[in-house]
Amino acid sequence: MIPADKVAQLHRALPFWMSLILLPVAVLGALQGGWTVLLLPLTTWYFFSILDAFLGLYTENADLETRDDQLTWYRAITLIWAPLQFGLLYWLIWYVTGPGDAHLSPLETILLFFGVGVITGTVGINYSHELMHQKNRSERFLGDVLLAMVLYSHFRSEHLLVHHRYVGTPRDPVAARYNEGFHRFFPRVLRQSWHSAFKAEADMLARRNLPWHDLKNPFFKYWALQGFMALLAVLIGGWIGLGLFFWQAFVAIWQLELVNYIEHYGLTRKHLGGGKYEHVQPRHSWNAAHKASNWLLINLQRHSDHHYKPDRRFPLLQNYTEADAPQLPYGYPVMTMAAMVPPIWRRVMNPRVRRWREMYYPEITNWRPYNRASTPMPR
Repeated sequence: MIPADKVAQLHRALPFWMSLILLPVAVLGALQGGWTVLLLPLTTWYFFSILDAFLGLYTENADLETRDDQLTWYRAITLIWAPLQFGLLYWLIWYVTGPGDAHLSPLETILLFFGVGVITGTVGINYSHELMHQKNRSERFLGDVLLAMVLYSHFRSEHLLVHHRYVGTPRDPVAARYNEGFHRFFPRVLRQSWHSAFKAEADMLARRNLPWHDLKNPFFKYWALQGFMALLAVLIGGWIGLGLFFWQAFVAIWQLELVNYIEHYGLTRKHLGGGKYEHVQPRHSWNAAHKASNWLLINLQRHSDHHYKPDRRFPLLQNYTEADAPQLPYGYPVMTMAAMVPPIWRRVMNPRVRRWREMYYPEITNWRPYNRASTPMPR
């Protein structure tokens, strides 16, 4: 275990700041054009995957008694990212529809904003996930700002009110089913998660005898923030700017749902009868201890501990061994690429899911209702 005084040291926090290298890469792509517009996805996916291969696993755990004031250098990267991403996104919209229009072809611009979506999804949404779980209102607001920049504000409601409560049951839209390819999972989640989030908020209001359209419904805040972001894109870059804004938002959502897909693929909670399910346990999330991708994703791959203690700040998330929680063979960047090719994904993951079932639930002989998400809805 790493003592609190050592956790607080700057040099231990600095690797988590590596996401900042993506900002000048984006600017370089805009200014230079050509092959450099591909550097953003190449850096995000392949550079960190190569680092994982060389650096290996990191399994040390920080002292859980570490105080918030000892985590300043870790918290700082999540706090500064929202204004940095905001500035980058709208500067790029201004540049490619203005000064850069002369030297960037339409294809180069589309590819550049594909890369922008990769980082607003991989980094921006991931940091918003860290922020939305905190008790501090300012942090939660920054999380809302990051989600509004990719038009996915309802993710906050869906994640906090539905996913964490119902993960591994038929009520959780983002729990990928066994043998469900990503290309089927993605449109299903886009359709179901919004309705699931809205219903969760409406139900909360109903329990207070308030209608869904009461201003306490956070969806009004979501719509206002998203409308502001879209309007700003129009004012800066016209209709082309708005189109590019929508394009990067779609790519960011695709990146998020790729991660959601792999985090719980095939891992279901046992139905105990009468709509009651076992409690969430470390066995219900896929984990990865790969060092570099955990730097990029601020320890999101220590996913079992996140579900155990959702508001635990990322430097304090604990690593679980294979004896306690299922482990992925590679970090999330490699696994998300595999998920895009269903035959490869099934070849890698289906045997692991079957072994997981044999290890934890040998008494279950008929998995068909779990595979189809047709077990009873949780109470």
